Amino acid sequence: MKLEVAKDAEAAARLAALFVAHCVRQAATVRGQAHVAFSGGTTPRRMLEHLAQQDDLPWESLHVFQVDERVAPDGDERRNLNLLRKSLVEDGFLRPAQLHAMPIGAGDAESAARQYQSTLESIAGSSVMLDLVQLGLGTDGHTASLFPGDPEVSIDDRDVTATGVHAGLQRLTLTLPAINRARTRLWLVTSADKAARLRELVAGKGETPASLVRRDESFVIADRLAATPQ
Repeated sequence: MKLEVAKDAEAAARLAALFVAHCVRQAATVRGQAHVAFSGGTTPRRMLEHLAQQDDLPWESLHVFQVDERVAPDGDERRNLNLLRKSLVEDGFLRPAQLHAMPIGAGDAESAARQYQSTLESIAGSSVMLDLVQLGLGTDGHTASLFPGDPEVSIDDRDVTATGVHAGLQRLTLTLPAINRARTRLWLVTSADKAARLRELVAGKGETPASLVRRDESFVIADRLAATPQ
């Protein structure tokens, strides 16, 4: 695991966007397509906005997936899809058909998870191999929508699952096998309240879901607040 520290959250977002762009170009050159999954939450916002400004990216070769999503109506402000759609499609160059949304409106969450598994397999292979998974780090050590103590953390036979209720909403998430099978993982971590968990992550310590993510070919971009010992 490699750590790069930026002076602030804005600089970290710029570095993360450059990292994603490099992975997209490399995958498109080598394999003709790039398969990238982005996490929800507020941390990736500026990274995605910077990425969307790169008009020379091989956008026609990029397929974007969701790492996780909240089970809420389309357009609900809590949906992670909103940010991806706004930044990459409406304000960027990604074709709408190449943003693969978790099918929250497909009925029950378990059915939606199975449908998204099929979508992943149809694009990224029967043994789903994403080129890049971008991850965040919760103050409780969760990543994606895999929370401490949840049974979904132990799933090893599928790449997408429904979760229990967190902050009032059920979720869909990629599982650890899908995350760990990816060619590359990028952690984007900002703010002082993440400092303790970031130290654990970089040191390979702790027993949280984040600590179970594969360490090789994993890269962390953090701002100084998150990377400074408290």
